[in-house]
Amino acid sequence: MSANLKYLSLGILVFQTTSLVLTMRYSRTLKEEGPRYLSSTAVVVAELLKIMACILLVYKDSKCSLRALNRILHDEILNKPMETLKLAIPSGIYTLQNNLLYVALSNLDAATYQVTYQLKILTTALFSVSMLSKKLGVYQWLSLVILMTGVAFVQWPSDSQELDSKELSAGSQFVGLMAVLTACFSSGFAGVYFEKILKETKQSVWIRNIQLGFFGSIFGLMGVYIYDGELVSKNGFFQGYNRLTWIVVILQALGGLVIAAVIKYADNILKGFATSLSIILSTLISYFWLQDFVPTSLCSSMEDWV
Repeated sequence: MSANLKYLSLGILVFQTTSLVLTMRYSRTLKEEGPRYLSSTAVVVAELLKIMACILLVYKDSKCSLRALNRILHDEILNKPMETLKLAIPSGIYTLQNNLLYVALSNLDAATYQVTYQLKILTTALFSVSMLSKKLGVYQWLSLVILMTGVAFVQWPSDSQELDSKELSAGSQFVGLMAVLTACFSSGFAGVYFEKILKETKQSVWIRNIQLGFFGSIFGLMGVYIYDGELVSKNGFFQGYNRLTWIVVILQALGGLVIAAVIKYADNILKGFATSLSIILSTLISYFWLQDFVPTSLCSSMEDWV
């Protein structure tokens, strides 16, 4: 049963990652009249949706009893403040990471983003070795070296890169690259830290996600106030929201739940390699549908390796 859950969660994660990257990229580059939606508010709404979904799952596990649900939430969250506070660290990092991904996809095409973001596999492996005392085999280390080489090829300047960036990107590729690299390190640390907490305690993964979402909402609202306070007061919290925006928000909320399940039933390194399967899908759709990615000989060689 656990093996089935492991591979089911990994499959859903591949689908969710591909869909989120493409829809987020499309929503951030789509030209529409009026103000564009604020990424900071989208992060907060995704956290709130994740909390609601987890409460419903705990309610279902409690045999649909409101009294049992209230007791579990009280006993596992309110009566264990130190356990709850442990989630403040990864929650704050995840909130930063989610905001960085919006910045990255506003400045990079979906394919380049997907490949570069796979450096989180390397950071996750390094943090797993140092924090969880995991041992990696020769082939695993070799895979990480190939991964780094592939990412370097994707970022290697080509003759038409300057022209393509002017035509296909509305922002700075350097800003997008820095956002992705920062997100890779934050993702690696937060993921391993969360895995360590999940596997050292007996609390439900859904309870842990409620705790994560609680702190994530607080940190997210702080970000909204600091960076977008004037825009929110002028045009409202949900300015620029449309059907596509809500799809992005729901996919992001779903991602938090799926990742938690993958960490619970598999591990962070396997999660990283599963996510890498979405690169080919993202590349093809980015080229044929979004038309914001032009493959070069280096990118083609890298994809052959993957």
